[in-house]
Amino acid sequence: MTALTTLRSSIATALANPTVWNVYAFPPASPTANSVIVQPDDPYVVPSNNTNAGISPMANFKITGIVPMFDNQGNLGDIETFMVAIFNKLASSSIVFNVQSVSAPAVLPVDAGQMLASDISISTLTSWS
Repeated sequence: MTALTTLRSSIATALANPTVWNVYAFPPASPTANSVIVQPDDPYVVPSNNTNAGISPMANFKITGIVPMFDNQGNLGDIETFMVAIFNKLASSSIVFNVQSVSAPAVLPVDAGQMLASDISISTLTSWS
């Protein structure tokens, strides 16, 4: 496993909350309601130095929270609660990260019906191993 794979899995483990949501350490084929997805963001890796592999690069991840969409007002409150809970889970972990942005909620049409999703973009240092 590369350092990126291990880091992505560690983030997913830190976000585990089995009674509230499912966590995926990869983009699933079909996203499900009440789930959190940890996936690469763009740019995925930002080198800090082009000549020294010992200097840690920055890894960027997008953490997507997804809730079912039954009504606009109720689900907006749900996604806001979800995003705060995701941030608090990360903050209580040992992972050192910076939040780059939190996206506005958007409707996500999937096979299982419409869902509401929002992304938290984070950055953290990793290694080239």
